[in-house]
Amino acid sequence: MSINEQQMHDGSVKPSVSTNPADDTPKAAKSMNSVLIVDDEAGIRSFLQKGLGSRFGLIEVAEDVDTANELRKRCHFDLIIADIRLPGRSGVEWVTELREQGSMTAVIFITAYADVETAISALRAGAADFIMKPFRMEQIHASVERCLEKQKYQRENYLLRREVENYYDSAGMVGNCELMQSVCQVIKRVAPMSSTVLISGETGTGKELAGRAIHIWSGRAGSFVPINCGAMSAELLESELFGHARGAFTGAHQNREGLFKYANGGTLFLDEIGEMPLSMQTNLLRVMEQHTIRPVGSNKEVPVDVRVVAATNRDLYEEVRKGNFREDLFYRLDVLSIRMPSLKERLEDLPDLVKHFSTMLAGDMGVPAPQFDENELNLLESYAWPGNIRELKNVIERSLLLNRRPSQCVADPDSIARNVTGAGQSGLTLEEIEKRHILKVLNEADGNKSSAARTLGISRKTLDRKTKSWNSS
Repeated sequence: MSINEQQMHDGSVKPSVSTNPADDTPKAAKSMNSVLIVDDEAGIRSFLQKGLGSRFGLIEVAEDVDTANELRKRCHFDLIIADIRLPGRSGVEWVTELREQGSMTAVIFITAYADVETAISALRAGAADFIMKPFRMEQIHASVERCLEKQKYQRENYLLRREVENYYDSAGMVGNCELMQSVCQVIKRVAPMSSTVLISGETGTGKELAGRAIHIWSGRAGSFVPINCGAMSAELLESELFGHARGAFTGAHQNREGLFKYANGGTLFLDEIGEMPLSMQTNLLRVMEQHTIRPVGSNKEVPVDVRVVAATNRDLYEEVRKGNFREDLFYRLDVLSIRMPSLKERLEDLPDLVKHFSTMLAGDMGVPAPQFDENELNLLESYAWPGNIRELKNVIERSLLLNRRPSQCVADPDSIARNVTGAGQSGLTLEEIEKRHILKVLNEADGNKSSAARTLGISRKTLDRKTKSWNSS
């Protein structure tokens, strides 16, 4: 039998904190997520609508499947909370139909019937969770949080898949230098295996992108879940990775699944593994050897199927020698190693990378993709690129935003002039090099500014402004 209004009044179903709906939701800003509540009892609909009011930007309610379908035609819902027994058609039949139509909206089933067959049917229909009546509002909140968190990773994984598929061509990563072709071949070879992979390289060389590619080409059904191991304390990192039980520490008001659980069936990317606290290194080694996790404050071991890909910009062998990194964990991680080359090592790929980022970022901004001449590419190749691929992408984005050439937007533009003219020789600035180049083109055009502007790829107005500034200086 379904919960009725009397049960809510007598306390068998009540909010976790108070009867004030504003207090039901953990303190957080209302999200833009939307939820559809489907139940044939008005009391349940009202109770859930009030209890979730502070968590969702849009809440719609329906008493049957037909009404719910009409609402779904009008707007998208991030989550559906539905009773299993509904008038006319069961919730399981309805959700099964939605799945057949291609809908991937997360569904939480609520029911007063606890038989195993019903639970199995609900899970087969694609339910994200299954909550028995009578329930407390805190159970709903916990389930909603898990569903939305999982959807977040699924959305990120979808975007990662698109990014990797756009970034990789049939031969491998953008660029055709020998080093990158070799890296790509190794990635494709190791991706289908379940072995741990350790990716090394300077900051900004694309280690996470390589990790994503390994996941995409692995065929694993779960999500790609990244975490920066150096961005938090050992205690917080343990909770993030393994989860925690309710009451495990101050502020742990409910059970929380960790990133290992979210990555179950997929890939966990441990960025900056060299900065992981020593106390956590022991716990990570145990998990990797036993394939089970134990949430903080819990005595229960939970099995997980997670492929670990780690990345570092440090020399882990040297860190082991210094006592900063466990030797046994190092050898457990270093099953398959991939080193990402720096941009300085693959400068022959720079034109392809510039074209790729220019096209991609210009498309995002809704502006035409710029074309850069050989002189501009030569200037970019003379730069040291300490931030590697990441810095190049930032420079291209900055140049589009400011409507300037990329060589004018690097962190140290004068270094380009020094590299082009030769250290310790003329000491010309980038502006002086630009002036000489423009004057050279003007001379070749016999002083025709319109022709020179077309050759330089700038407007006549810009050329007039530059020559005027030289005359006035």
